[in-house]
Amino acid sequence: MKLDSLIQKRFAELEDNAKTISESREKDFVTGEGEVFYKVAPPVFTAWATSVLSLLQRIFGEDGTHYQRFSEHYEKVDSGAYKYNAVSTSGFEVCWSIFQSAREDYEGGYLFNVRALVKAEVLDDALEQAEKILNAGYKDPACVVVGVALEITLKEMCTRNGISHKKLDGMNVELCKAGIYNMAKQKQITAWADLRNNAAHGNWSEYNAADVKDFLDGVQRFIADFL
Repeated sequence: MKLDSLIQKRFAELEDNAKTISESREKDFVTGEGEVFYKVAPPVFTAWATSVLSLLQRIFGEDGTHYQRFSEHYEKVDSGAYKYNAVSTSGFEVCWSIFQSAREDYEGGYLFNVRALVKAEVLDDALEQAEKILNAGYKDPACVVVGVALEITLKEMCTRNGISHKKLDGMNVELCKAGIYNMAKQKQITAWADLRNNAAHGNWSEYNAADVKDFLDGVQRFIADFL
């Protein structure tokens, strides 16, 4: 899967997530005038917004209008309730509309963070080859290739954030400490590293082709979000 297709896939996933958030809203209260207010679950909204910010930063850069406007509106949303009216424009709906505008501009060809995208394009080519190898029935070399792509990605992220290069686990810890991603993502990368190490050291019975496919898909999403 080429980078452009991967990013469009990520946009589509986040759009679906936004629809799910909207559809799962719950009634919060009714005013004396009969106006109904709703609320959405803070953790779900936060997870979605974080992924959107990450994607917008990688595509347009932190100086990009979409990233800045989304960030500004996201910070204004009440972290305790995320209340919004079913009819009027709300904090969530504004964030959603900015996201949709960014998607339209991306699909229209307006890209700015070119260096990162070129790097991601090279890695995406490697992952495409890994997918072909996996589909041909060779899970072990495919797993090694995905592991190499993951390590290169972490090195690039460290370079970008002034962090020295280390072994994969060390870079993972430092990137989490620097706030580049959260503890949940660190744990996921640790699990990926274990899979990569098993492949590299010939422990091939410790995983199966489905594990490698999940590894491949996860690293593809990770590159789209963070590179």
